[in-house]
Amino acid sequence: MATLLMAIMIGLLLLGFPMMIPLITASVVGFVMMFDGFGQMGTFIQQMMGGIRPASLIAVPMFILAADIMTRGHSADRLVNMVMAFIGHIKGGLAISTATSCTLFGAVSGSTQATVVAIGSPLRPKMLKAGYSDSFTLALIINASDIAFLIPPSIGMIIYGVISETSIAELFIAGIGPGLLILVMFSLYCLYYAHKHQVPTEPKAGWSERMVAVREALWPLFFPVIIVGGIYGGIFSPTEAAAVCVLYAFLLEFVVFRALKLKEIYRIAKSTGLITAVVFILVAVGNGFSWILSFAQIPQAILESVGVNEAGPVGVLIAICVAFFIACMFVDPIVVILVLTPIFAPAIQATGLDPVLVGVLITLQVAIGSATPPFGCDIFTAIAIFKRPYMEVIRGTPPFIFMLVAAAGLIIAFPDIALFLRDMAFPD
Repeated sequence: MATLLMAIMIGLLLLGFPMMIPLITASVVGFVMMFDGFGQMGTFIQQMMGGIRPASLIAVPMFILAADIMTRGHSADRLVNMVMAFIGHIKGGLAISTATSCTLFGAVSGSTQATVVAIGSPLRPKMLKAGYSDSFTLALIINASDIAFLIPPSIGMIIYGVISETSIAELFIAGIGPGLLILVMFSLYCLYYAHKHQVPTEPKAGWSERMVAVREALWPLFFPVIIVGGIYGGIFSPTEAAAVCVLYAFLLEFVVFRALKLKEIYRIAKSTGLITAVVFILVAVGNGFSWILSFAQIPQAILESVGVNEAGPVGVLIAICVAFFIACMFVDPIVVILVLTPIFAPAIQATGLDPVLVGVLITLQVAIGSATPPFGCDIFTAIAIFKRPYMEVIRGTPPFIFMLVAAAGLIIAFPDIALFLRDMAFPD
């Protein structure tokens, strides 16, 4: 049955249907095969509704709304200006500033695609003018934006936490170390690239200019303080942090910066509603599909056939990384998390792996896949925003993909990269 369901999904995807259609079709076919008809379809619907019932999912539309408000406002520009004021003058400083700005805005928005738009739009012209090639610039933007998957808040971590019943607060804290590791790796590569291609440096900002930039960026910098500090301090849960972020984003962009007018609320809310609807449909159908797979004991059969059940903890982690990396090259990241997480759940439990460590690695693989050909979602976001051909967008991605894969290897070899801050924030 597993082969038939996968064939249905792949066939419909190749025919150009949006992801929810193949997922729904495969789920219904699987249900009919197991229960000999549609008589008990109510059970399947209950499983779908159960997928979107957890209160933690309320954080998803909240973070999407906050990101939408900030993307249309001044927060991104102020963060970019602050980073540029301090490191824009060093060799490769503009590229490092781009990577750092993507990381900071990821800590503000939690959305890779919002980061591509908010940071890529102002910095790409500056990088091209400074002498960086467009292929390098585009690759840096879409890959650095994927750090937003790891730095809290992370919508991918929320989905994984709900599916696996893992603490979202612990996942958020655990994502900080790997996110910073990737930023350092990208920065070193930017430094190497700038020296190799003799990219000129930017004028050095004076301390008065730096202080002005810091003062202007202080308000947006409070977003990660609110999220991480509030959760770590036990002031509020991740869901409550999302609600506070929406209120803070609204006050910041509409009242303090006055970058937006009240009449734009409808357009922002409509955009958030559309994105949220798609996400929740995928979550609901994905939960139903996962239930069918579990009911038919397909995960156990798949793991036994490839020998994962006999592998040790490291072998299971490598298998998870490979499976998620390949799947996210072709399928929407949220769907991959929904479908593959339950498949590997038995092996994770059998080997006693820390679900937080697994969640960080899964989130990292989702981030890699989002910027990896042929169908990484951030690639097509860059194509739409920057109006550049597909081959030009992906030409510069191999070095960044290599670094991301190396980061995954380092986390497997040294789990404390992800778990050190978690263990400090949530001691047993």
